Amino acid sequence: MRDVAAKRAVVVGAGFGGIALAIRLQRAGIQTTLVEKRDKPGGRAYVWHEHGFTFDAGPTVITDPDCLTDLFEGTGKTLADYVELLPVDPFYRLCWEDGAAFDYNDDQVAMERQIAAFNPADVAGYDRFHKYSEDLYQEGYLRLGAVPFQSFWSMIKAAPELARLESWNSVHAMVARYIQDPHLRQAFSFHTLLVGGDPFKTSSVYALIHALERRGGVWFARGGTGALIAGLVKGFEDLGGRVLLNAPVERIEISDGRATGVVLEDGQAISADMVASNADVVATYDRLLGDTPRGKAKAKSLKSKRFSMSLFVLHFGLSTPQPQLAHHTICFGARYRELIAEIFGGPTLPEDFSLYLHNPCATDPGMAPEGMSSHYVLSPVPHLGAADIDWEVQGPLYREKILDYLEERYIPNLRRDLVTTRIYTPFDFRDDLNAHLGSAFSLEPILTQSAWFRPHNRDDVIDNLYIVGAGTHPGAGIPGVVGSAKATAGLMLEQAGLAGAKA
Repeated sequence: MRDVAAKRAVVVGAGFGGIALAIRLQRAGIQTTLVEKRDKPGGRAYVWHEHGFTFDAGPTVITDPDCLTDLFEGTGKTLADYVELLPVDPFYRLCWEDGAAFDYNDDQVAMERQIAAFNPADVAGYDRFHKYSEDLYQEGYLRLGAVPFQSFWSMIKAAPELARLESWNSVHAMVARYIQDPHLRQAFSFHTLLVGGDPFKTSSVYALIHALERRGGVWFARGGTGALIAGLVKGFEDLGGRVLLNAPVERIEISDGRATGVVLEDGQAISADMVASNADVVATYDRLLGDTPRGKAKAKSLKSKRFSMSLFVLHFGLSTPQPQLAHHTICFGARYRELIAEIFGGPTLPEDFSLYLHNPCATDPGMAPEGMSSHYVLSPVPHLGAADIDWEVQGPLYREKILDYLEERYIPNLRRDLVTTRIYTPFDFRDDLNAHLGSAFSLEPILTQSAWFRPHNRDDVIDNLYIVGAGTHPGAGIPGVVGSAKATAGLMLEQAGLAGAKA
């Protein structure tokens, strides 16, 4: 490491993005303090332990493990020193109410056989779609995924390739160009929901997720996502970093137009040469900088943007194993386009739902007591600005409706075997995570809110204030927020006079 003892950084928020950024700064020799308001690190990747069950808040789909192993390059340690990643197969099991099912993985022969069972003509169409996704992966992920778009010129330089790839089209529109069967169109377009996007409106660039998964696989950390977070934090501390928990930040201090540190709610001041926020991007400007002209102006601008949907999450433990379930099951409802329109547009809670059902014991039985099983199921729901729902009232009712549905279609005797449940609603996203409108994924990933159009990795006015996480480039999902850490770290190291250091 280089001797930059005079350089200090504070990172607000210990989500995946904040932790990844802190590791990158600390390994370059910048003394970094990571401050987190909750009692555990993780942000959206929080964890609960109840009655012997481990309940991950999410995210539980780990793709591109290289983005995580890269964090420890040059440190003398590896990711494997802190956590074990286990392969998930199939990546997802997709199920429809008409009884159709599709096991989605990286087995080309098996994929083609299943596609042919739906529609033989779609085998060739899928091959063309996969090549298109690979093209997007090369351009949108490898070349641009961790490059900060700080100027409009940087966007203009990328425009020819984005135009060639028809990025103005939606993911679903491009899938439909290649694939005819309606089940398969859902199978290859639902991924945008995992990063907060409507497949009928999200830029086709996000179809790169398909190639990302086919190349790198889907993984799960032994012990759960919480164990991955704990491993990353331990790695940061081993590098000499400092973590403060139960340390909510009251404000980011600004003096003469520059960030000078943060003040915690208990009055403790932490000085720094650079400040980065992994907090919700609206909360960063509205709350932490709310008494400054820049904070007020930027918060007002951000609040006019479109935000991703929220989620209703039901965690439950069962006294019996569930071997009939894959690790990840997508339970499609009777409607697709119409349901998604109501999820993103409101104005009420849809009567029906599509669900993601998590069964981690399929890969790691240690997530539950012996002979039992740990689960969560999430339902995309409108955010609080799209639908005025009193989740204190509707939450328990919605829980019962989902349990009934799962027992009827996926988990026989669910209620008989139910040991414990807990729910997490849009109110919790708002209150625990300071998420604007209870949005689960920050700004919606449409083309006009991507790359340069997204909040920048470095603030345009306060030049030593940085943003990391789902609210900045490139966006949500573990590869996205870890990629944002790489982009943001590059800018911070440059400012610290370490432009030659690996970000």
